[in-house]
Amino acid sequence: MKIRNRLTLLFTGMIAALLLVFAWVVYISYSQDREEEYYKNLQQQAITKANLLLDAKISPEVLQLIYKNAAGSRSQEEVAVYDTAFHLLYHDAVDIDKVKETKQMIREITEQRQIAFHEGPLQVVGFLFNHNGTPYIVTAAAQDEYGLGQLQHLFWTLVITFLVAVVFVFLAAQFFSHQALKPVSDMVDKVEEITATNLDLRLGGAEGKDEIAELAQTFNRMLDRLEQSFDAQKQFVSNISHELRTPLTAMMAELEITASRERPAEEYRQSMRHAISDAQRLVKLSNSLLDLAKASYDPTEINFREIRLDEVLMDARGDILQVHPEYKINVVFEEDTDDDDVVSVNGNEYLLKVAFINLLENGCKFSRPPQTTVTVTWFKGHTILRFTDEGIGIAKDDLPHIFTPFYRGNNRPYADGNGIGLSLALKIIRLHKGNISVVSKPGSGTTFTVELPHI
Repeated sequence: MKIRNRLTLLFTGMIAALLLVFAWVVYISYSQDREEEYYKNLQQQAITKANLLLDAKISPEVLQLIYKNAAGSRSQEEVAVYDTAFHLLYHDAVDIDKVKETKQMIREITEQRQIAFHEGPLQVVGFLFNHNGTPYIVTAAAQDEYGLGQLQHLFWTLVITFLVAVVFVFLAAQFFSHQALKPVSDMVDKVEEITATNLDLRLGGAEGKDEIAELAQTFNRMLDRLEQSFDAQKQFVSNISHELRTPLTAMMAELEITASRERPAEEYRQSMRHAISDAQRLVKLSNSLLDLAKASYDPTEINFREIRLDEVLMDARGDILQVHPEYKINVVFEEDTDDDDVVSVNGNEYLLKVAFINLLENGCKFSRPPQTTVTVTWFKGHTILRFTDEGIGIAKDDLPHIFTPFYRGNNRPYADGNGIGLSLALKIIRLHKGNISVVSKPGSGTTFTVELPHI
């Protein structure tokens, strides 16, 4: 069910329930008031007739004749007067006798001084009446035809008013829910228009301060992220195509030139060395892309366990020196590493070693001579590693972009690379709930600071 219909039904139901309660309270209140008022009228009529009988000394026959002449409906009060010994002194119509007075009734009136009850459609009241110090029992019975007629009229008025009000409320709820949700409908229509080819479109109505505006703002922020992701994907495809095409083109050109004519053995060996170098670049690029993909996995799909960062760091140093023995990598521990707690983290050994290798290689590649220093310390539950080199540094304009995949700044001619290493290191460190920051000054070197929470 659509929200509009659900809101309409919910609002209509609530108002209908309130109207029903209101109508029931009005009806019950009027019914009780009518009943109490009629009991009072009955008692007053009975007192009047008792006074006519006992004070005015009007004979019972005259009073009965008046009653018979006025009789003809149930609304005519039938009055009876007894003494306390249950002797009938007067009755409007003994032959009709709407209420059959009993000794039990007389006893109740004597004990309670006044009673009131229903007998069929009739209301009956009985009470003690003192006349010149002598108690009498007076009863009166009649049907409030006028009051009941008014009550029935009120009932149907309330029913019709209730139904008309519910219909009106339903239509009003439909209208207002449509008006309230129209921005959402417009938003849905606008979103339907947005595809991968026009991610620059944005939703309107985000300028207000209500919930609809907040929803539009949230959608627009999501579209901003989507547009950035699509742009990054396009840039990624463009960059990777370039990175793959460059060594392949060089390799093909080298081989075509070599195959164009007979050459000395040394030239063939030189051509093969160039081809191998280009192939190694491709292998390194492929491995970097695979590591980047692994670092982008869901953390629940990666095997984490307790590992020592000092051991991972030294393994990374050993792997680099095995390939580049000319590199110089210094590792300085500012505190004792015998305590496992301060150097142990919950992480993936392979990925952390990849991150450290990239940071170490980065420092060495851009330094002359190729060297870097790693300082390890601990602070407030974190292991802190600072990778410092004294190389050419990073230009201020390049700093915001160095963690973007395939980005290479003004130092591109200084060393080979594919622009994946730093972005890969950032993903791995964040995957381990850590942080990485950089401080650099052109001509003075660069320091990358890695913070990882230890166990």
